[in-house]
Amino acid sequence: MMDNPRFSIIVPVYNRIDEVSDLLGSLQNQTLKNFELIIVEDGSTEPCDTVVKSVKGIDVSYYYKDNEGRSIARNHGLDRAKGDYFVFFDSDCVIPADYFEVLSRELDATPADCFGGPDSAHESFTSTQKAINFAMTSFLTTGGIRGGKVSLEKFVPRTFNMGFSREVYERVGGFREMFSEDIDMSTRIRQAGFSVALVRPAFVYHKRRISFRKFMRQVYVFGMSRITLKLLYPGSLKLVHALPALAVLVGLLLLVLAVCFSPWFLFPLGLYLFAIFCSALVSTGAPVIALKAVPASVIQICGYGCGFIKAYFMKILLGRGRDIEEEVLIRKGK
Repeated sequence: MMDNPRFSIIVPVYNRIDEVSDLLGSLQNQTLKNFELIIVEDGSTEPCDTVVKSVKGIDVSYYYKDNEGRSIARNHGLDRAKGDYFVFFDSDCVIPADYFEVLSRELDATPADCFGGPDSAHESFTSTQKAINFAMTSFLTTGGIRGGKVSLEKFVPRTFNMGFSREVYERVGGFREMFSEDIDMSTRIRQAGFSVALVRPAFVYHKRRISFRKFMRQVYVFGMSRITLKLLYPGSLKLVHALPALAVLVGLLLLVLAVCFSPWFLFPLGLYLFAIFCSALVSTGAPVIALKAVPASVIQICGYGCGFIKAYFMKILLGRGRDIEEEVLIRKGK
């Protein structure tokens, strides 16, 4: 066991044996192993303990607990971590071999209390996974808010590739069990006066969802959770967060106008989808991925936008669903 690792990697797991195997393999191949790995099994019916026990060459600890949610699982790992920094990956990530070498170098050059990096698609991923990755990272679909080179919003670290110092944890506390818990955590860290940095060279390969149906559900929840975050942090909602909802409303209006008056009203939609195809083709160099990027981008925008609209209508306009008093209790950590 390593006495004083610089980094403690904490990964919550729920029924992801194959993904954990790929993650562990990538961590075994790190060029700099100044870390410990903590796997927290969150009540899985198919535990990955056998896979974890077969790992050689890295300091790894495995904990099994009852299913309570990924945030509580991360906090379980935080309580047992020994590192100076805590690093969080999702179980569906694959880590480039020089990740910790790059991260160590960047933090030595420019120290930061909290940091995060972008994600990308590995060459081994399916064409659908690569198309979904494009939809989640392209400026045309998300405004570059996930670490893109051009962004409409200040960078917010997310738990597929995020870390913070022990001092941050001691002052701010752990994750809250809620949707978009990483955005909530990043917001609390920034509000506490800590520095937050994008370490662009420290990227990960993120598999994301393996089907459009699962992807639709994921982004729908993302859209709803953005309104929860607005209730928690009234000044946090920016124009970029509302753009998918506006796109859904404008798209519906254009469809109605096309049916009632002229098909030419569909031209702006067609032009936008063509731009997505061209951008994906340039980005990936693969026509199949570019073709799949079109429906993936439509799902990303419509799923998020519909979740945003529903939550805004229910929680803001009608004051129903999760009420504001509950939001305040979450904000206070109760």
